[in-house]
Parts: sequence; C-alpha cells; structure tokens
Amino acid sequence: MDKKIVFQFTALTLGVTLLTWGGLAVLYQFGITLESHIWLGIPLMIGGLSPTFVSYIVLQRNGEVSGLKEWLKNVFYVKARVSHYLLVVVFVALFIGTHIVVSGATGEGYPLYFLPMGLLMSFVMGGLEEAGWRYILQPELDKKYGFIASSVVTGVIWFAWHIPLLLIGFISFDVGMYALNVIGMTFFYGAIIRTAGKGAVFLSILAHTLTNLMLNGFPFYETWAGTLATFAVMVCVSSIIILIHKRQQKVQGG
Repeated sequence: MDKKIVFQFTALTLGVTLLTWGGLAVLYQFGITLESHIWLGIPLMIGGLSPTFVSYIVLQRNGEVSGLKEWLKNVFYVKARVSHYLLVVVFVALFIGTHIVVSGATGEGYPLYFLPMGLLMSFVMGGLEEAGWRYILQPELDKKYGFIASSVVTGVIWFAWHIPLLLIGFISFDVGMYALNVIGMTFFYGAIIRTAGKGAVFLSILAHTLTNLMLNGFPFYETWAGTLATFAVMVCVSSIIILIHKRQQKVQGG
C-alpha cells in the first residue's frame, strides 16, 4: 500500500459522509428528522458503511486485492491467538468499566431479549467501519509515523467523520467528550493492530461491535471525570501492551 491509497480512502470516505450525513444535518435544521421521515435511514446507513465499501473500492482499483472474495478473506481473517481475543475483551471492559466506576451507570440499558438485534445493529452500524479505518488508514499511518502519532491522527479523522451525527443529535455525548472517547479508542485499536497480525481487522470489528453493544446495554452518565479517566486508561494500557509486544519481539529475534 502507499500514501495514494490512504489519501483516496480518506477523501472518498469523508466525501460520501459529507453528502449523506451532512445532508441529514442540513435537513435537521429545517425540522426534517429521522423520527418523522423513516426513509432518511437510507442515507444514514450509506454514510455509516462508507468506510467499508470505500475500502473495497480503493483497494480493488489499486490492485491490492483481486476482488471481493480476497477482500472479505482479509477483513474476516479470524485466526488469532486466544490472548488477542482476550485483549479485545479486556479493552472493552476497561472502556465501559472505567466510565461506570467514575461516573456511574444510568440503569437504562435495553432488555436482554433485545441482545440479538442489538448485536446485529452494532455490527452493521459500527463494527464494519473497521474494514476501512483499521485495514487501510491506521496501519499505514502507523508504519510511517509510529503508534502514538498514527493513533492521534486516525482518531481526529475518525472523530471528524462522526461530526454530522453530533449535529443531528444522533450521538448524545458532549463534542469534547466524544472526541476524547474516539481518540482513546483509537489507541486501543492501535494496540490490536500492532499485536494481532492478519487478524487485526477482524478483531477491531469485534471490539467495535462489542463496545457499541455494551454502550447501549450498560449506558453510563457522561461526565468529564469519567471521560478523562477512560482516555488515560486507554492510552496507558495500550502503550504498555505495545512495550510488552516490542520486548517479546526482541527476545524472539535475539
């Protein structure tokens, strides 16, 4: 891969989102909302899946994958160590748990019977994004700029992509809190990318799906204290994982 692919992916993804979610934001100003116009769910879904289908288009057109079959094989490469799957569970638990411990749970999560539908929704409108962000953008930036810089830059771009949803009230978080949450999670995904090899994209999909599921199942009060604490935990734990991984590589290589 090269910087041309990264640029094409980022520009096209943000462009599609500007047309779809940006359009929803404009309509919202005139009182035309999703609640009263169910057909607006179509551009909402197109925007949400833009990193996914743009990933395939860009990679296929630049000869990085021969076709849809190879792309799907790379995205859904599930072979990874048990420790990598445990890392996903630990990160998700730390993200949700830190918020709850510091800020408290609202107790308003959806009922257990909604779990299958919630899992599907979290996968489609959340998890599948990672076929772009964590297949193309973050790993390529990591190779060039390193773990910290790539996490911050990817996090800022990922946050910017979400801005139209904040404008239409689809995301309830304060803008600043949401930005820190997104960047903190990007450090978390960066650690997965560095340690999980070919399975990193699928593990990122799994992590994003589980995080969204838990956010709806165990919602917490949104406070700056909880946000800052969670951000610090994500950055520190991710950095520790990276350092441990580097040490292990040195031992194996030596």
